[in-house]
Amino acid sequence: MKTQNQRAWFFVTPVLILVAFNALIPMMTVVNYSVQETFGDNLFFWQGLDWFEQVLRSERFHNALGRQFLFTFLILIIEVPLGVAIALSMPKKGFWVPFCLVTMALPMLIPWNVVGAMWNIFTLPDIGLLGYFLNHTLGISYDMTQNPIAAWVTIIVMDVWHWTSLVVLLAYAGLVSIPNAYYQAAEIDGASRWAVFRFIQLPKMKTVLTIAVLLRFMDSFNIYTEPFVLTGGGPGNSTTLLSIDLVKIALGQFDLGPAAAMSLIYFAITLFASWLFYTLMTMNDNKS
Repeated sequence: MKTQNQRAWFFVTPVLILVAFNALIPMMTVVNYSVQETFGDNLFFWQGLDWFEQVLRSERFHNALGRQFLFTFLILIIEVPLGVAIALSMPKKGFWVPFCLVTMALPMLIPWNVVGAMWNIFTLPDIGLLGYFLNHTLGISYDMTQNPIAAWVTIIVMDVWHWTSLVVLLAYAGLVSIPNAYYQAAEIDGASRWAVFRFIQLPKMKTVLTIAVLLRFMDSFNIYTEPFVLTGGGPGNSTTLLSIDLVKIALGQFDLGPAAAMSLIYFAITLFASWLFYTLMTMNDNKS
């Protein structure tokens, strides 16, 4: 009988303890605020589950959550197919491989607040390069500071530019790991390009695409810095995602109780949706 080596836990345990310590203390603080009311001077009054009921009944919360789901849905249906298409078109060997990989990785190296500020300047209707080009050269009425549709298009394009590279790199890693024997067998059988993608490349990329979908879901569903710096949640509340609204309640209005309850609900939704994504995408693997 083969015995498993458990010595690796001695190296992993300190990391797990550190992560748990850094996560549990802030979490317990949020839980404490979510069931109490405070008016300063460390005076707390028991509130029970009132804040959770107030948040769940709030139309403001429902609207912000709907905008958050819409943003995440649009990001996933654009970035995942686009990332796979770009990965398929990239060279698998030769001089251009490192060039393409480095070029793909460059947007992810830019800090989030810099991305938002950069796109804000880039898309301003009068002085921004893109905004001026659309308005004065192409004659398209574009003003993300006044038009909600223009603001939504801008934040979607910004996120696609910033994070499609992650999907590209993961999909490319899955593609280059496919042995040449599969392609040789497909060539002998006279398989079409679509058949090769459907029966060879896509199944072999399933694991990395699962990781890509989970990462992009969690990141886009919790995004804050880029859209806040770009639009500030405007015009009006049209781009006020749940993360932006949560910060406004906590820091702008200083309603710590409702903000804490909202953050726990937010965390539970993210955790449940991530579990659901992973379960559905690995269901066939578990059956086999």
